[in-house]
Amino acid sequence: MDPQVVLLVASFLILLVMHVPIAVALGLCALLTLASLGDTPACYTVAQRMSNGIASFPLLAIPFFIFAGKLMGEGGMARRLISFASAVVGTRRGALAYVSTLTCMMFGAISGSAGAAVSSVGGMMIPEMKRKGYPAPLSVAITTTAATTGLVIPPSNIMIVYAVTSNAVSVTAMFLAGVVPGIVVGLCLMIACWFICPEEVDPEAESGVVSAHPSFFSSALQALPSLLLIVIVLWGILGGAFSATEAAAIAVLYAFLLATVFYREVPLKDLPRICVETGVSTAVIFFLIGASMAMSWVMAREGIPQIVAEGMMGLSDNPIVILLLINLLLLFVGTFMDMTPAVLIFTPIFLPMWISMGYDPLHFGVVMIVNLCIGLCTPPVGTCLFIGCSVGKTSIAEVVKPLLPLFVAMFVALMLITYWPALSLWLPGVLGL
Repeated sequence: MDPQVVLLVASFLILLVMHVPIAVALGLCALLTLASLGDTPACYTVAQRMSNGIASFPLLAIPFFIFAGKLMGEGGMARRLISFASAVVGTRRGALAYVSTLTCMMFGAISGSAGAAVSSVGGMMIPEMKRKGYPAPLSVAITTTAATTGLVIPPSNIMIVYAVTSNAVSVTAMFLAGVVPGIVVGLCLMIACWFICPEEVDPEAESGVVSAHPSFFSSALQALPSLLLIVIVLWGILGGAFSATEAAAIAVLYAFLLATVFYREVPLKDLPRICVETGVSTAVIFFLIGASMAMSWVMAREGIPQIVAEGMMGLSDNPIVILLLINLLLLFVGTFMDMTPAVLIFTPIFLPMWISMGYDPLHFGVVMIVNLCIGLCTPPVGTCLFIGCSVGKTSIAEVVKPLLPLFVAMFVALMLITYWPALSLWLPGVLGL
């Protein structure tokens, strides 16, 4: 094997073991590998690749969607969505589990953040589920896994990152490709909830999460302004009124008016703090993107994608087996790496192999994101799992057991999405994207 490839992989793993921030590790690996070649000015090349990596108009949508998500998250949206979901679900066994899942799907899609869904929705639903007889670990497990569906249902920042990294699909097409798969994941989780919800919970006691008897009409009216954000973004993009980046800016304006004027739950004095939090989150993501682009360029130069493709094709020439291997590798990656760096690093490695087998890059984007969503719920780096345990005041060890059937449900959904490409490609195909 090429010594530069060994240096790149070994230095990256060593830096991760040393708990060096992943963005710094990516940049240092690229710098060390280029310096070992000696035929290019390493510092200048890495800096140039990092700068070029974030000089993309579609990436401007990320800070806007983050800002809009924070405004919506603090604007009382979770409470209204829970009331609406409670009215939709009604009185039946496992109602609170369905309400939690449905609310997380709506909230995650609007805010674009799985972590925000766990903290906002979980902050209300987990204590309520515990009061109604659900064990705390089960309540945390349901909310944690359901929160990840918002990263598949658009608008989603990670889809923007994939679209820019792959350079093979548009943000609009990627948004549409995630609609049906996101619903499939949510439905699979709801089916699993039916089996694992405690039978001793009285269905009558589960009704009325927010009020004694939530009216469908009144709760829908309260939730409608929040849900309209998704409609405005997708309708505007598909109708040609604005691009995905412009849609993100419009989402900020809409979220601002909704949170400060209509709902009146975000005072103007809180805006500077929200802006600072948005800036910090954006800086972290953009640093990751820049460093990952530099490392991706080095990997392409050293032919790492070709090496990986040849190795996997050498194991089997059956596309079904190759797809399963890619999924297993991505599931493994998701357990120790956050979504953004994983997408940035492994898209250039696996996407060419995926295309060479005759599959669509849109399909691969959805499969990769669903894989990494599962990783958000698994230790040792499961962001959503840690947030959920903190909200539910329980330990990861206690949550693992009720998580297992929900993992099975997510894996079943993943296999459906992987081997049934129409789930991802149907909606973009209908609309000619």
